[in-house]
Amino acid sequence: MTEEYIVVGAGLTGCVMAHELHKAGGRVLIVERNTYIGGNTSDVLHESGIRMHRNGPHYFRCGSDALWNYVRQFAEFYPYRAQIQALVNGRPEAWPIQREYIAQRCGSKSQAVFDGVPRNFEEACLGRMPRAVYEDFIKHYTIKQWGIQPTELAPGLAARIQIVSADRPHLAGAKRHHGLPLGGYTRMMERMIDGIPRLLACDYLQHRRSFHAARMLIYTGGIDAFFNYDNGYLDYRSQRRETEYFPDEEMRQSVAQLNYPSPAEAAIRSIEWKHLLPAAERKRIQGTLITREYPVAARGDEALEYPVPDAGNTALYKHYRRRAERIGKVLICGRLGEYRYYDMDQAIARARKLAGDLLAHRNSRVVMRTPLTARGPAAADSPPRTTC
Repeated sequence: MTEEYIVVGAGLTGCVMAHELHKAGGRVLIVERNTYIGGNTSDVLHESGIRMHRNGPHYFRCGSDALWNYVRQFAEFYPYRAQIQALVNGRPEAWPIQREYIAQRCGSKSQAVFDGVPRNFEEACLGRMPRAVYEDFIKHYTIKQWGIQPTELAPGLAARIQIVSADRPHLAGAKRHHGLPLGGYTRMMERMIDGIPRLLACDYLQHRRSFHAARMLIYTGGIDAFFNYDNGYLDYRSQRRETEYFPDEEMRQSVAQLNYPSPAEAAIRSIEWKHLLPAAERKRIQGTLITREYPVAARGDEALEYPVPDAGNTALYKHYRRRAERIGKVLICGRLGEYRYYDMDQAIARARKLAGDLLAHRNSRVVMRTPLTARGPAAADSPPRTTC
């Protein structure tokens, strides 16, 4: 099967790139191994009428007017600003960490306790807060989430941790636009790729010899899977989820998401999906729906959610990336392809940029290997073959 562009994976990155290429007149085929589109961003409707996200809550927020206008082409967004709490010493406390909490908890010892260039995640956190606050909110939560000590994680992971004032209690409160799409993310992405041919329940890696991309293969799956794991598996963390419906209760939590940083609690967080619904819809629905999440290790064909940012995985990813950059007409990208966690706005912006780079070369006689690199001529490395 030959097409100008073949997009492997109908997650957020794949759908945005397919849309951009199709809109510009490119001939695009989407190949998705699941029976549904949307990947980790997809959602389903519980029998109670409560919409829940398949792989944990996805709160859309962005600071770009252009990106905000872009997503609203495909869905009407209703206002929603995510509020999260953490159960600290038996009490729900606001997350992100508030300066007022630090002052109350530590008094005159409210200063950060690490001074210097951080070598790991723990040092990066202690460069921003007292140790007591780090241990209250972050240390044991991190051990549960990643399955390794915070000293083994890269310092850059701490960039996601905010310290805010009490008047800004929302997640990513500095971003101007917050909301959720009416009808859900799956419906939004269905509209995004409307009119584009797609093959669902088709594993490209099992049938890759049946497909030929005349211009570019855009692969958004795991980069280690693309090479048949022949240099080893990249590690991920995912969640085992238990969902329970409470028909006789209107609400159980004061906020949508409650984190559990204590090592005494096996779950890492619980999500009450009813909080995410529009107010009028909440009033019409009887009962409430809670999902509890328990971190697990994942690799290979399992559900892959969070790349593990430690030294070993970083080195292995760089090895695979160097190989990928030597292959002609193949672009390996997205969260799994680049082994990097992206917020939704980041994923969309990056997918649009990559699609734009591809389109800029569409009428060129020069064969574009990948917009992720500008290195020298292609080497003799090719995608591994499989039998169907």
